[in-house]
Amino acid sequence: MLIRNKLILRFMLLVVAIQLCFSAFIYYFNAVSRQQKYYHRLEAKAQLMASLLIRRANLRDEMLRSFRRKDMMTMHDERISIYDVRRRLLYHIGDAPALASNVLYSKVLDKEKFVRFEEGKLETVGLRYPHAGQTYFLFVSGYDQFGNQQFRKLLLLLVVGNVGSLVLIIVAGWYFADESLKPIARVIRQVERITASNLSLRVDEGNQQDEIARLAITFNKMLSGVEQAFESQKSFLSHASHELRTPLTNLLGTLETSQAYDTDLSETKQSIGSAVEEIKRLVALTNGLLALAKADDTSFKRQPVRLDECLTQAMGYCETKYPGRTLKLEFGPLPKELDDAFTVQGNAHLLTTALFNILENACKYSQDAVTVQFGYAKDSALIIKVIDNGIGIALQEQQRILEPLYRGENGKSMPGYGLGLAITYKIIQRHGGQLHLASRVGEGTTVTVRLPVPRNRMTVSDKA
Repeated sequence: MLIRNKLILRFMLLVVAIQLCFSAFIYYFNAVSRQQKYYHRLEAKAQLMASLLIRRANLRDEMLRSFRRKDMMTMHDERISIYDVRRRLLYHIGDAPALASNVLYSKVLDKEKFVRFEEGKLETVGLRYPHAGQTYFLFVSGYDQFGNQQFRKLLLLLVVGNVGSLVLIIVAGWYFADESLKPIARVIRQVERITASNLSLRVDEGNQQDEIARLAITFNKMLSGVEQAFESQKSFLSHASHELRTPLTNLLGTLETSQAYDTDLSETKQSIGSAVEEIKRLVALTNGLLALAKADDTSFKRQPVRLDECLTQAMGYCETKYPGRTLKLEFGPLPKELDDAFTVQGNAHLLTTALFNILENACKYSQDAVTVQFGYAKDSALIIKVIDNGIGIALQEQQRILEPLYRGENGKSMPGYGLGLAITYKIIQRHGGQLHLASRVGEGTTVTVRLPVPRNRMTVSDKA
């Protein structure tokens, strides 16, 4: 069922329920009010008849016969009955009295002065009246013709009013649902115009305060992420195709030239050597792409890892690859207790790879010593900073330097494919950490890695 129809149905049921409850209250209040008024009228009539028939006429036949029926009857279908203490009928006027009910309720009058009851359409009031040492029971019955006519009119009015209100409620519900869903319909129309070819379009965020506006804001944020992912994918495919095409083209050209022109063994060996170098480039690029795919995998097994051991191993690899380069390790604030102080949850191989990539870039693009700072932050996160004095990265390129296969203009002369930092960034993200890069052209680069540690770590000391 459409949300519009659900809103209409729920609104209609809610308002109808409220209106029916209100109508039932009016019906009940008027029914009780009519009955109370009529009983008060019957009680007054019973008091009058008791005073007139018992006190003044003393129930004498000659006096009772002098009262004319039309003088006594002031209510529709009125009946007056008088009984003595033995429940014998002494006087009656009107249609046949309900003897059984009167006798039954006269026993209640032994303890109460008044009694009220209904029998059929008649309403009756009983009165205990003492006079001249005797006790009499007087019953006055009648039918509230005028009150019931008014009550039937009220009932008809309530029924017609509720039916008419139901029609208005349906119309109001449709209007209410239509007006409430207009912002959503507008968002749907705008979203339908957004395709893979125009991801730059955004949804109107309205007043930026209500729920629909918050939905639009959330969708725009998601759309920005999708657009960025599309752009990154396009950039990756462009760079990957270029990086793969160049060595393949060189390899094919070398082999075709060797096949067509090489006539002796030395020329053939030279061509084969060139082909081997191109194949090595392809293998290195393929391994980098596989490492990037592995870094995207979030299903790797996490276990306690000593981050200081990963850093030491990565520094060892880097010193082996760059034997003339100096790596200086400095310790920052450390916990007071060193037991398991550098332990994080993660994968040792991936963390070592990430740290090695950062150190390799620092050594590759800098001829001076590289400084590595290792310690704890005030929020008890492990911090590793790699500082070099190399060529640096331009400010406009720092936003894209973490994209796969993207390289800065001043670093394209160096060997590499622009995969190292992208792999490192994904590995740190998968471990719940953060990677921050600060750089200025000609002054060097500082790469900061923050990794969370379990909450039961020791407090941090201010001394190294």
